[in-house]
Amino acid sequence: MNEPDAMTPKNTDQKIIVTVQDLRAARLCFQGSRPWLARHGLSWQEFLANGIEAEVLDATGDALVKRVTAQARARVARETRASRKNSRDG
Repeated sequence: MNEPDAMTPKNTDQKIIVTVQDLRAARLCFQGSRPWLARHGLSWQEFLANGIEAEVLDATGDALVKRVTAQARARVARETRASRKNSRDG
């Protein structure tokens, strides 16, 4: 029996939004991220304000992006578990 990956939210319809906090958690620098986003036709200001869907970043095929999207997926999984726990407890 296949166990779900701990890094993947159980609700696969949920869009994972990568935020600046995920970028920091992946230990990637802002200085390199700005031009990287621009090279891929993505806005730094939009990223700061609203984040970017993990799917969009994953589509670039960049290996470093996988670190950031993995952080975002782990964050969402943690938040989902905490929310479920709070729902049961409250």
